[in-house]
Amino acid sequence: MYFGFPSIMLTTVSEWLWWERLWLPGNLSWSDLEDSKGRVYAKASQLYATLPCALCLLLVRHLFERCIATPLADSLGIKDRLRHTAEQNHILESYFCKRARIPLQADVRSLCKKTSWSERKVEVWFRRRRNQDRPGLRKRFSEASWRCAFYLIAFFGGILALYDKPWVYNLREVWAGFPKQSMLPSQYWYYILEMGFYLSLVLRLAFDVKRKDFKEQVIHHMATLTLLSFSWISNYIRIGTLVMAIHDSSDILLEGGKVFNYANWHKTANATFVAFTILFMVTRLVIFPFWLIHCTWVYPLELYPPFFGYYFFNVMLSVLLMLHIYWAVLISRMVYKFIFSELEGDDRSDEEEDDTDSPKEENHKVSEMNGSAARGRASGH
Repeated sequence: MYFGFPSIMLTTVSEWLWWERLWLPGNLSWSDLEDSKGRVYAKASQLYATLPCALCLLLVRHLFERCIATPLADSLGIKDRLRHTAEQNHILESYFCKRARIPLQADVRSLCKKTSWSERKVEVWFRRRRNQDRPGLRKRFSEASWRCAFYLIAFFGGILALYDKPWVYNLREVWAGFPKQSMLPSQYWYYILEMGFYLSLVLRLAFDVKRKDFKEQVIHHMATLTLLSFSWISNYIRIGTLVMAIHDSSDILLEGGKVFNYANWHKTANATFVAFTILFMVTRLVIFPFWLIHCTWVYPLELYPPFFGYYFFNVMLSVLLMLHIYWAVLISRMVYKFIFSELEGDDRSDEEEDDTDSPKEENHKVSEMNGSAARGRASGH
């Protein structure tokens, strides 16, 4: 009896997980989506192919960064900035690892007493220590090059898979015959490739460049994988391919702009940033909510009453929309800097700090004092 209990629990969970009312409209069952008469339907078991695809993409990425991105960085003269290594100090290291990467001023004074160092020396140590954990310019360039190359290939692959489909031009066709819509080979490979890519990003989260929106990136990757998995199992494949295509279109310019910026092609990077901003706002804040989400909220109700899967799918799309709005705010800040001041890099980036030990502040204070003395002499005091 004891050993049989886990088996009963697993069976109960499995039955609940694959309960037809969660995934399908009320008048349908899984038996209606069995392959027959030349029709082939998506199956949950096919999603297992995502893992080997992700591992293959990680291998391809490694080869790409080593054989293409690195030589390209050499030819463009991209070099990592020379960094100063933080001096060994177990007191500061313990504070850095256990408490905070950026100490409060009161803590700096306390650490000065414990280490017998000056405030400036402690502050310089923390800057150098933070820089040690930041990825170099060549790593950023390689990562952006890989993503740009993938998004470019995926986008044009998606165009080839979609350009002749009627639901691209008439969104009501997305639901024609739903859910008994036969899966096409192009749709299968498009889905597996995209899901494999996002899974590979999740597997590399601990090693890739961490930006200020790291948590939002994690949410985005998990929401995307959940959304694609659910749309696959519930046969929301047509709308899923459209969502992937509009996302890839602006991501090409985003990563391409980073590549140009790291290569110091600033005019090209600025032009790419302008194009990216326009395309992002149009695809993510206009087409995505007012065309695609409208298509998933309104048109299905003309065919069947709402069910759990209907709400779940639209909630996940709404999560993506919230992330789009968050990133649109960051982009707007960058646009403001671009127009009214000077835009340097990516607002999401964790840029390197000046970790030199040169007494700039002291020189600045001396120059101010000399300037004041000169002005005093000139005025007769």
